[in-house]
Amino acid sequence: MLAANQIIGVEIHILHAGTEAEIDVAFAKLARTRAGALIVNADYFFSSRISQLVALVALYAVPTLYPIREFHVAGGPMSYGYDLTEGYRLIGTQVAHILKGEKPADLPVMELSKIELVINVKTAKALGLTMPATLLASANEVIE
Repeated sequence: MLAANQIIGVEIHILHAGTEAEIDVAFAKLARTRAGALIVNADYFFSSRISQLVALVALYAVPTLYPIREFHVAGGPMSYGYDLTEGYRLIGTQVAHILKGEKPADLPVMELSKIELVINVKTAKALGLTMPATLLASANEVIE
């Protein structure tokens, strides 16, 4: 982590949370450190607490990047990650093969290939962020 701090010239803090209460504590620490941005890890725990995270981001007014589009649909400013719909489709395809009697070890490894950048301009403006035109132009979806 020290090397990353030196390379990009910013201080990086890693906040851990394994319960809803720990998420609240992590955001309080985030506020105390006056973090300039937050990246939410791609994890089922966080993905199952979208409303809580989006509400805390709004409360603390911290620019945040989420791993899946469901966060920005709930009011988060930006997401960059895999398309969950494609992931569920791939899982369903694999399950269908197994239910037809194919051995899981014989199935090909399937990898998600579609990565989406989605920007919620309304939320970004509420956080005091200005999105560069080049970033908006490269987004898969922009919500006004």
